[in-house]
Amino acid sequence: MRFHLPRPVFDATTPTGGASGGFGDLPDWDLGDLYAAPDAPEYARDMGWLETECAAFAADYEGKLASLDAAGMARCIARYEAIEQVAGRIMSYAGLRYYQNTMDAERAKFMADAQDRMTTFTTPLVFFSLEFNRIDDATYEALFADAQVARYKPVFDRMRKMRPHQLSDELEKFLHDQSVVGAAAWNRLFDETTAGLEFTVNGEVLNLEATTTLLSDHDRAKREAAARELARVFGEKIKLFARVHNTLAKEKEIEDRWRKMPTPQFGRHLSNDVEPEVVEALRNAVVAAYPRLSHRYYALKAKWLGLDKLQVWDRNAPLPTEAPRTIQWAEARRTVMEAYAAFDPRMAEIAQPFFDKGWIDAGVKPGKAPGAFAHPTVTNVHPYVMLNYLGKPRDVMTLAHELGHGVHQVLAAKQGEMLASTPLTLAETASVFGEMLTFRALLDAAKTPAERKTLLAGKVEDMINTVVRQIAFYDFECKLHAARAEGELTPDEINALWMSVQGESLGPAFEFMPGYETFWSYIPHFVHSPFYVYAYAFGDGLVNALYAAYADGLPGFQDKYFAMLEAGGSMHHKELLAPFGLDATDPAFWDKGLSMIAGLIDELEALE
Repeated sequence: MRFHLPRPVFDATTPTGGASGGFGDLPDWDLGDLYAAPDAPEYARDMGWLETECAAFAADYEGKLASLDAAGMARCIARYEAIEQVAGRIMSYAGLRYYQNTMDAERAKFMADAQDRMTTFTTPLVFFSLEFNRIDDATYEALFADAQVARYKPVFDRMRKMRPHQLSDELEKFLHDQSVVGAAAWNRLFDETTAGLEFTVNGEVLNLEATTTLLSDHDRAKREAAARELARVFGEKIKLFARVHNTLAKEKEIEDRWRKMPTPQFGRHLSNDVEPEVVEALRNAVVAAYPRLSHRYYALKAKWLGLDKLQVWDRNAPLPTEAPRTIQWAEARRTVMEAYAAFDPRMAEIAQPFFDKGWIDAGVKPGKAPGAFAHPTVTNVHPYVMLNYLGKPRDVMTLAHELGHGVHQVLAAKQGEMLASTPLTLAETASVFGEMLTFRALLDAAKTPAERKTLLAGKVEDMINTVVRQIAFYDFECKLHAARAEGELTPDEINALWMSVQGESLGPAFEFMPGYETFWSYIPHFVHSPFYVYAYAFGDGLVNALYAAYADGLPGFQDKYFAMLEAGGSMHHKELLAPFGLDATDPAFWDKGLSMIAGLIDELEALE
């Protein structure tokens, strides 16, 4: 059940800086579609209803699920979805309000109190999945063959995959109650620590995002100063970050052991509805492609920058031929919307309200969470997009990315609460596709070879960050959890695991400054959503294959694409991709996507 605000998966490379910063009139969220204010009577009403209805649901159905006929099960599911909807509305409001200013003690308390009450109210519902999974297969199959409930079968099929890993009812209730002082508390500590970090670069005090933004500055001395200051501050906090990672990894190991999960990654694969061998094939294909992707590209970049070796502060450096440019919000909006409309006017129509109705929060403000995300809230409201807009070219791509998520979430909402949520492996499809549409529109409009080179290089870097870097992150997590299972890890040991994947993925063009070994410490994915990161590479490979089908003129592509997004979580990836003639279980599938990246690097080499 989605009773908590899903942790936003922050893009650690998303730049940020000061307020509107002369970028035009940046929009703020209007959370009034959820609740008018924290003390709104509707909020208190919904909290009261939820407490009563959760208890009533348990009283009406506990111990009786196996005896329900199709009509009775339909009524049960409808009530369950209603609870999800109200709970989701409450936690979306509390969470989004908190992320607007994570340093505001009142907002932090409001969210924590809401989470506490939510956990207490919903404890009686823990029986639902446990008891459902005990229904024998013959009864289950007969029941869900009935048209009254057949459409819900995919979500219950996924639920029943947890049967071998299910604990006793009493233990499951304990874990549910204990969660607020377990992972959730460590997540909050991490969020508030990173939001409160201060970095002094050239006499100016900056937050984390403003400092990481300097790593893509035109001035190499500024980039170096920022990198060294990041290393200094991370080094000061490294014991705390190591404690967070040690605790969360150990907590996960304990729960996985009790649940008899075969590997630390297995739970993520289950929740993503993806086979472990598919993820392994993706991982192996990307690692095998390091030499023809990242190693080759960064050798080119070193040549462009006139360097024998790249330093870590050169990884996201702009090209010497790239003129510094600030992109106004209005231009960013127009660029993305025109690219969306050129693909299909329906896409632009769905995206329009995000700009007009307060569904985007774009400005950088004190205490605001870093990065960017799109949160679907609940199916009878609408998504919200958070950005930290600084007027950089990458910010335009971030807007295209998050707006893609938003379009996907709007389209999937018609599935209802239980079926709208898309597995993470497919959740990146529309976002990465939105980026691709925007990139192709800009590339088609390029007027000079230099402009084309700049765009191609930017896209290749984004793809490397999405595919190569994220798979390196995944390998780091795999090593971290495996090592933690053997005992407590010192900061130096975690640092060594980080460096073991960095050289392999980035290649011989790089050398690493002292202090870079601590740069694992600020990546939020490792804390909020262990093993999430491979979903980015999955999504990029998937979109590259999809875009190739679109570029090749597959008949009815737009309608098939919209149908895929509208399906939400109601289909397995194999079913969703079949209309496009694609199959992610085919090991050769990933080479298609990787070949598109290699082809862009080929074009860059040809421009030399």
